[in-house]
Amino acid sequence: MSENSIPTKDEKNADLLPNGPAAAAILSAGAGCAVLGILAVAGDASKSIAKLLTFYLPTGPLSGVTCLAIIFWLVLWFTLAKRWANRTVAFTKASVAAFVLLVLGFLLTFPPFADFIQGK
Repeated sequence: MSENSIPTKDEKNADLLPNGPAAAAILSAGAGCAVLGILAVAGDASKSIAKLLTFYLPTGPLSGVTCLAIIFWLVLWFTLAKRWANRTVAFTKASVAAFVLLVLGFLLTFPPFADFIQGK
């Protein structure tokens, strides 16, 4: 490209890095928070699920809730990062989805809201 020519769309984007790996990290973190909240409510609502989630007896179901949420987060992050490694994705949509999932996870771990969901 010469100094006086107008850059084309492809020339403008040639220097940009793909945002897929960053979007994967953000979206998977939000999804991990939502899974943590869902498992926390499930463990609190059902004695049989609480028993399944008890990986370490002194900690109770919280041990399984956190372990499974972390495993889910890491697997999803790895999967999305591999799939989106060289792609530019709709970063705003991924961020909004991650924020919604984060809020959901927060609400589900907030005892008054979790009790309301369970009808307590």
